[in-house]
Amino acid sequence: MPTRLEDVDAEWLGRMMSYKYPGVAAHSVETVQLLNSHTTKWRVKVDWNDAGKAAGLPEHVCMKANWSGSFDNVDIHAVEARFYHFLIDEMKVPTAKCYYADWDDDGSAHGFVVLEDLVQRGGKFGHSTDANGVDMIMDNLEGLATLHGSLWGSDKISTANAPWLQTQMDTPVDSDQVRIMWQWIEANLADPAFRAVAPQHYLDDPRKLERAFDRLGELERAYDAPHCIVLGDCHQGNTYILPDGDRLWLDWQLVRRGRPWRDLTYFVIGALSIEERRKHHKDMVKQYREYLIATGAQGVPDFDEAWEQTRLFVMYGLQAWAANLDEWGQNGLPMNERFFTAAEDYGTWQLLGE
Repeated sequence: MPTRLEDVDAEWLGRMMSYKYPGVAAHSVETVQLLNSHTTKWRVKVDWNDAGKAAGLPEHVCMKANWSGSFDNVDIHAVEARFYHFLIDEMKVPTAKCYYADWDDDGSAHGFVVLEDLVQRGGKFGHSTDANGVDMIMDNLEGLATLHGSLWGSDKISTANAPWLQTQMDTPVDSDQVRIMWQWIEANLADPAFRAVAPQHYLDDPRKLERAFDRLGELERAYDAPHCIVLGDCHQGNTYILPDGDRLWLDWQLVRRGRPWRDLTYFVIGALSIEERRKHHKDMVKQYREYLIATGAQGVPDFDEAWEQTRLFVMYGLQAWAANLDEWGQNGLPMNERFFTAAEDYGTWQLLGE
């Protein structure tokens, strides 16, 4: 696959699509919008030939790949392409329609997907700072539970049947995430606005984040509970809100064989104000469990265990936003304040040995 954006043209796109849709060719590709941050998202208008139109390929699509030159040392792009190829049809929750997914199997981690252009649906992309209120977020938990319930405890996501699917906190992109992202954490540590919302004990010893995150990984790897599919990077900015208010779950670059508390904790703390979270978080975890059980999931941990996992997984969101740069498209400062405050409220640092 091309590794540079300038090497992608209509001829190449048509040739790739023809592997799945025989006879398809693209006469031209016109840029509608190009977002070229740590991943390339390229909305285009395509003039397909008659075979493409007969195959039902839409005029507007979004190509996603690692053409930006960033994060080419991790396999997030190939993982996402494999998910769309192997498992997307198993998900019982609304997702973006995928027309094509492919990847290089040479260890380079290059991956490529062609998705529907969601803008055509008339909704809006979520953003980390959206203030949607408690009622909407509570409703969205049913969709999140359906995502997790889709393959809850299924052999289809076992290491034997899905060897490409990495296990949560047991793969370098997870377990070494703080070390991989350290240069951006250091950049934020130099920002006075970031320092104003971070607790002093962290500023005095920033490497405690690395130690606490390592401990979270140790606990997760020793945890005995059913596995499911987790989105992995479950914040509002990786969602699309349809006109009827339903939420599509997007960005499967960190999809994992894991447990749901990572997604649930990351989504809820990021989506609520500090005051909303303090008042409603426990009720949301209780409601989420009911939604998950309603999907037919067996062996769902009781509330006390779910809440303990929630307290621990605050650290996942904390480390993720401590490494966020606003130029990637999401505003990190309010998210950092929410996760740092939650970690203090729930004793997360102490639970993880700090």
